[in-house]
Amino acid sequence: MSAAAALQKAIFLALSNDAVLTGLIGSDGVRDHLQARMDRPCVFIATIESRDASTASEPGEEHLVMLEVRTGEGGNLAVQAIAARVRALLDDADLDLDGFVLVSLFHRRTRTGREARAKGHVAAMVFRAVTE
Repeated sequence: MSAAAALQKAIFLALSNDAVLTGLIGSDGVRDHLQARMDRPCVFIATIESRDASTASEPGEEHLVMLEVRTGEGGNLAVQAIAARVRALLDDADLDLDGFVLVSLFHRRTRTGREARAKGHVAAMVFRAVTE
């Protein structure tokens, strides 16, 4: 398993196992990819971009993880509330990764707004993680 895959799995589990987030999006609201007919509201892992961040003595990777929160029409306050919970769960989180060590995980930015193509409101969230 790659560090990115281990990170994705840990993020998925952290979000899926949170009772507060489940109350906001439902028991099957966390997804690892966008599905054609997804129920809303939902959170999914949109992309993970990884690059080498090794030092002279330690191998490592930097990962930019983009999560998307989607709600239906009229859901701007809902998308903001869900994004706030996701940030609370992941920003500076101490997640266990299979075969790797999570050095850091920090929120970088969130952009929220209405997206006509998505037929609702979207919060695009970016987190920066470093793994060894």
